[in-house]
Amino acid sequence: MSRVTVEATGETVGEAKWAALRELELRHPGLDKSAVQFEVVSEGERGLLGVGYAPARVVASVPEDAIAVATLDESDLAADVRGLLVLITAALGIDARVGIHEDEEAVIATCSASDVGLLIGRHGQTIDAIQYLLNAIVHRRGDDPRKEVVVDAAGYRERRRATLEALAVRTADQARMSREPVELDPMTAVERKVVHLALKAREDVETRSEGTEPNRYVVVAPTR
Repeated sequence: MSRVTVEATGETVGEAKWAALRELELRHPGLDKSAVQFEVVSEGERGLLGVGYAPARVVASVPEDAIAVATLDESDLAADVRGLLVLITAALGIDARVGIHEDEEAVIATCSASDVGLLIGRHGQTIDAIQYLLNAIVHRRGDDPRKEVVVDAAGYRERRRATLEALAVRTADQARMSREPVELDPMTAVERKVVHLALKAREDVETRSEGTEPNRYVVVAPTR
């Protein structure tokens, strides 16, 4: 199958990928961005004091059958999320494929990549930041504010949720038995919400968030 290719440069590989993808979009507005593949020709050289600088160079390619009108069964919101996520991951230097599932409550974007750990980040900080950014962008642009954008990769969301729910239960039991508040390690807003919801129905403990970002944490305290 023949492919359409574009070569671009940038100060970093991520910038070069961004430029190549943007050029493909300008030439073919209806292309399926998740089908774009990148080949790194050169990672570039910064040089010493500006001497010997060489830009990073990449080639972006896409099958001809991916250059078409946007998928009919994909909403404008889902298409926006897909396009933004492809651009963000390319800027991070991650060659990711994006799958979209949409229901009445959320648009769930699932990424697959060989370097998925880089996409998730330490304690999920990177993937949570991407998710926050996508929600801010699509809602600011006037897309459906009732729908949440969820970004997942390699089943991270479900694994992390299970871990946090188990931690919440253990901490609640500890707080009840010791009759003293227990502070958890700093978490993102997404993870703090999981802990709060996990213990919401318990009458023997209460939860609250304290501290300032990015070191805000949950306190689980016994009810008086």
